Amino acid sequence: MKTRLKVCAALVMASWLGAHAAYAQVTSPASQGRARHGAMVAAADLPSVVPEAAGVDSVPLVRMSEWLRGDRLDVRSLVVIKDGKVVFERYSGGLERDNNYELYSVTKTITSLLAGILVGLGRLAATDKVVPLVAKGRPDLAVDLADKQDIELRHLLSMSSGLRYQTREGTDPLYYEAPDRLRVAVTSRAELPPGQKFDYIDVNPVLVGTAVSVAAREREDRFAEEHLFKPLGMRHYRWDGADKTGAVSGGWGLRLRPIDMAKIGMLLLQDGRWHGRQVVPQAWIRQMTTPSPAAADYGYYCWIQHVVEHGQPEFGAMGFKGQFITVLPAQRSVVVMTSLLPTDGGLRDATYLQMYRRMVNEFILPALQPAKKPAQSAARTQALRHELALANKTKGVPGTAAAFNDAPER
Repeated sequence: MKTRLKVCAALVMASWLGAHAAYAQVTSPASQGRARHGAMVAAADLPSVVPEAAGVDSVPLVRMSEWLRGDRLDVRSLVVIKDGKVVFERYSGGLERDNNYELYSVTKTITSLLAGILVGLGRLAATDKVVPLVAKGRPDLAVDLADKQDIELRHLLSMSSGLRYQTREGTDPLYYEAPDRLRVAVTSRAELPPGQKFDYIDVNPVLVGTAVSVAAREREDRFAEEHLFKPLGMRHYRWDGADKTGAVSGGWGLRLRPIDMAKIGMLLLQDGRWHGRQVVPQAWIRQMTTPSPAAADYGYYCWIQHVVEHGQPEFGAMGFKGQFITVLPAQRSVVVMTSLLPTDGGLRDATYLQMYRRMVNEFILPALQPAKKPAQSAARTQALRHELALANKTKGVPGTAAAFNDAPER
């Protein structure tokens, strides 16, 4: 009986430290200390438990990790939250919980949340005309704004602005080397009346980011820090890629830890609430996650029914090369991934998206909704921890060329 109690106590401690505690087997003593500290800090927000303690079957999760490891897929992090608890937390190639990653277009979803916060403060509305806001901050751009008078914030957020912009692969002045990104963005031309056609172009979030900054009366990244990142207890975040005017992009450049991406997912799942505080208005979250008239699978910088098969409700964020925050309301769950997977294919069928769809539909959903309640056992917990340790020792092979901003940071 005493032996059994000791085993149970050990399992409770392992679940409290989280799956990330498997790093104790593969990292230096200093790294072990950092990992434990990170786990304890996060425990107050998103405590870790063994999957079976939350009614989640760990067996499909182990099989998924074995597949990713066996095929050397460059999935840097994969986190699953159930009922506000971390039930699966996988890192590869020696990475840890405190590493952050370039999120690419997941940044757009954050920008939409910031717009919603400003709506709640009475400083913005979805139907606001964008030109007066942009012109207030940049009166020198009045000539280029002349053809954009009818565009409202909601049109930019739903990628239905009617603007036309031709991206120059590899050398586009809109991106990281831009001295004045907004000046480039306003050179786009109004080709269609706003609200008619979905066209996923990156000038839209640049304009929204400017509107956010003007309404907030400060840079977008600084407003985000005070009104979103700090209230959610985030750490190690960075909004990279500011141009020479000091403005960050509303559409890319944000770096977050996966555990903090999961907090964003929980904020969406809980209609904008975090630990009893209404951080983003509930009505805004509902609008974000409702398809716009221009696209059945897109709201306000939020993909809808984009990942899960068989019609189960699902929405979230997607970024280039395989960065995801997926909310599964029926399962009260959130899935997060950062990766460097193949980019061939289009917006709705890219290889990284297809791989992620397989992870969610073939492994994660069966784990979250098992046919019968899974039995918690020392053997299952040990099998999961053993696989997570093996995964951490395995470095994936990038599925596409790594850019300067793709390296994980601390």
